[in-house]
Amino acid sequence: MPYQWLPPDGEGDRLHLWPYRSLTRRGFALFIGATAALIALPLTVVLGSPVLWMLLPFLALTVAGIWWALDRSFRDSDIVEDLRLTADLISLTRHGPKGRRQDWQANPHWVKVTLHPKGGPVQDYLTLSGGGREVELGAFLTPAERGQIAADLRGRLARLRSLQP
Repeated sequence: MPYQWLPPDGEGDRLHLWPYRSLTRRGFALFIGATAALIALPLTVVLGSPVLWMLLPFLALTVAGIWWALDRSFRDSDIVEDLRLTADLISLTRHGPKGRRQDWQANPHWVKVTLHPKGGPVQDYLTLSGGGREVELGAFLTPAERGQIAADLRGRLARLRSLQP
């Protein structure tokens, strides 16, 4: 699962979320190599003829296009969300593509966890509201994972609220 409740560090709970990637960097390199080899295989028939030089630029552009698309997909999914839950503060830090960072903080006593079954940009859209703002959490996860996180988070917030005087 592309999320993990980290072990308590004495201050509170911490949830770490990231997008699922089915292709690793090593798999990326192997895929590009296999694609280039499979595209070059038919070129063995035209080795030594002028036809090779006419086909080669198009085949190179094909491999470069696949490389660019996969690399762009990797860069766009460089998202990490870090939720920290302590007795007096809940904070969410989202590290997005291109180094973009977004922060949100609120008092956990007033935070509301909402799972929108319909009407959001994705199915079972998960939001946290408090501190005058509503923020999304784990929009890149599957609906089942968002549902599990919502249930876990509600339970942890309820436990935290019951401990307060």
